[in-house]
Amino acid sequence: MYIAVEGCSHGELDTIYNSVTRLEQIHGFTVDLLLCCGDFQSVRNEQDLKCMACPVKYMEMRDFFKYHSGEKKAPVLTIFIGGNHEASNYLQEFPYGGWVAPNIYYLGYAGVIRFGGLRIGGLSGIYKGPDYLKGHFEKPPYSGDSVRSVYHVRNLEVFRLKQLSGESDIMMSHDWPRGIYHHGPKEKLVKWKQHFRSEIENSSLGSRAAEDLLKKLRPKYWFSGHLHVKFPAVLRHKDENTQKVKVTKFLALDKCLPRRDFLQVIDVPSTHPLELSYDAEWLTILRLTNHLLSVGTQSVYMPGPGGSERYQFTPTKEEIQETIQMMNGNLVIPKKFTSTAETYNKNKGKPRMDLIHMPQPCLNPQTTVFCDRLGLDDPMALLLGGKRKALISPKINSPNPRLNDSELNITLETSKLSHSPDEVELSDDENADIVMELRLSPDLPPDAEGSVEFVLSPIRRDDSTGSQSPGVQPLSSSPRHTGVLGGHRRGIVLSSPKAESQSSPNPFTCDTSSASSSLSESESSPHRSPQTKRTNEEEKESSKKESVSLSPETCKGMKKFKRRNQAVYSSTEEDV
Repeated sequence: MYIAVEGCSHGELDTIYNSVTRLEQIHGFTVDLLLCCGDFQSVRNEQDLKCMACPVKYMEMRDFFKYHSGEKKAPVLTIFIGGNHEASNYLQEFPYGGWVAPNIYYLGYAGVIRFGGLRIGGLSGIYKGPDYLKGHFEKPPYSGDSVRSVYHVRNLEVFRLKQLSGESDIMMSHDWPRGIYHHGPKEKLVKWKQHFRSEIENSSLGSRAAEDLLKKLRPKYWFSGHLHVKFPAVLRHKDENTQKVKVTKFLALDKCLPRRDFLQVIDVPSTHPLELSYDAEWLTILRLTNHLLSVGTQSVYMPGPGGSERYQFTPTKEEIQETIQMMNGNLVIPKKFTSTAETYNKNKGKPRMDLIHMPQPCLNPQTTVFCDRLGLDDPMALLLGGKRKALISPKINSPNPRLNDSELNITLETSKLSHSPDEVELSDDENADIVMELRLSPDLPPDAEGSVEFVLSPIRRDDSTGSQSPGVQPLSSSPRHTGVLGGHRRGIVLSSPKAESQSSPNPFTCDTSSASSSLSESESSPHRSPQTKRTNEEEKESSKKESVSLSPETCKGMKKFKRRNQAVYSSTEEDV
């Protein structure tokens, strides 16, 4: 089956779906699934828009409201995670995932589902050390701080994902796993994004939580967005016990803009019907860890070895079977979308955001039914005064469990993190026109590197057609890219997962000689939401492997980069 992967959507659903349709027409295949790596912007109305963390003058309705109202329907099943520019009030209705519109499914704070035999997981939001240990305390109407902290990753979701066993095919995160840049064309990256260099050198670029998950889960593919640049990498994981090597193919994609690499298609084998289903082990983990849910602002540490409380929640076969029975043996996700708010009326014209107020909290019937079936607590229901369904912590069988180093590293300590403010960028062009085309290489043997090749197609929208056409927009070749590899720029090579062998690395090769051509430095238009900000927590030095933290005095002395559009930056802006 063919899976399309998109970086940061920023509400440009019409352009994304039209690009997918155009690729299908050109190459004669059908895309079965679209994965979006955050900043989806599922904005239904002006009140949702008010709950999105960005300056008021950059708040625009974009396209989602048309898919929510039924005016349009997503032509391909779409699964997305949250980023740091979202209608947070709406996404908070789905802490465990749900349909935000017909054929558009949100994975929740964290989630794992199955499609066509593939196991697909995701972690929403971005990592910020000061909020990592807190509960999900935010609810609308948000304050100036909570409108940003609401999308910060919490240790509960990371802890839950670490309980997964077995193979993981695809993982998604909005921000990159920290350190992944050491496994790809790093110099090409800093050539186009020079302000990344210092953060790469001090190991503060990317998410520490995602880094831990990458090392624990070792999925075949990991996709991210957030930094608005395309970057391929390959990470090889060696099992110290079996000496077998597993390979993770990482790909970060840009946001939906002209001359940007925002869309990629991969071909993976399918062994099951192409229907969206719950993952039984994940549902069981949610059920077993429900007592760990917090909706307070105090720091909450996940359980660890040494006490009487259970701290390992990888389910047994019996626990999984109990979950399946609670679901009546049917794990197919029901397509029961229910609207909980009015949709924006485009005939009213552009909304006056200074006159709009944030909405009150809302409970979604999809979440209510899901929680009732599995005995879970809805965080929003608790915030609104609801009673908890379970307060009893499961006990461990052995009073003196054996300890090991990996078990002791249960969570992160905010005392070791740098709280220095991050940089903010407002950047980029207006209309998206660059997509990734798929090109098969039949001359290569099936097990050879590059048996499936992806190349950049300089396809651009014809301005005379306008952007409001409900059909596929006519596209014409862009003269800008002619003469580059015969009109195409080389992209990343992704082989089919079935070619992977745990006993053989079967290396995944990035064409670093041409990778930089996939990175764009166009950052000119002020019409977009702020560019990504990263955590400034310090990590181990590469040579001494010793943990250090920067003092506030040292942080003040660090070099600051001059940015375009400096006048529109907000001193209080925390993230991109």
